[in-house]
Amino acid sequence: MIDFYTYRTPNGRKIAIMLEECGLEYTPHVVDLMKGEHKSPAFEKISPDHTVPAIVDQEGPGGKPVRVFEAGAILQYLADKTGRFYGNNAITRMEATQWMMIVLTGLAPFSRECFFFKNGLVEGVSEEALTQGASRMEAHIRRYVSALDFRLREYQFLAKTYTIADMAAYPWVDGLQRNFDISVDDYVGVRNWYNRMSNRAAVQRGMAIP
Repeated sequence: MIDFYTYRTPNGRKIAIMLEECGLEYTPHVVDLMKGEHKSPAFEKISPDHTVPAIVDQEGPGGKPVRVFEAGAILQYLADKTGRFYGNNAITRMEATQWMMIVLTGLAPFSRECFFFKNGLVEGVSEEALTQGASRMEAHIRRYVSALDFRLREYQFLAKTYTIADMAAYPWVDGLQRNFDISVDDYVGVRNWYNRMSNRAAVQRGMAIP
């Protein structure tokens, strides 16, 4: 049994997708960020940096409970635990890792910050600075989506086969048009990949949690 601590964020949903794809037994626990539940002393013991998602695997290595926090680390842990969705050779594993890192260190943080700027959620910043900041960040988002598109025009999935890299990317790509008026239809490779991902039953279930 895995205790899964999450909220309605792209990072949370990528872990839900992985759990569903692996068919692992888990219990979701909603950590309400709006109420500050992620800052509680009890949750700090699970996620020291006060972020979701996080998991506690009651049957970790050696049969002992283990906590894992940070979305990328959780994806890698679950892939290692199950022997699934991380490729079956060194090259595929490397490809999955580097494409996942493009999402974790590029697309995700710029999308998050752009959302804050576009919605005026940055304190002490003028309207002009908010607009300029959002524009610059959206340009970076388009650059990362273009990189994904370059890859996905050639292959069906980011590491050629379906891996945690695709699971990491999907929830962020899903929010592009809704949050930034960036349409996947402008990127044929990303569009076709997005449609393939959207048709997966486990992806549909994972995106509905919580």
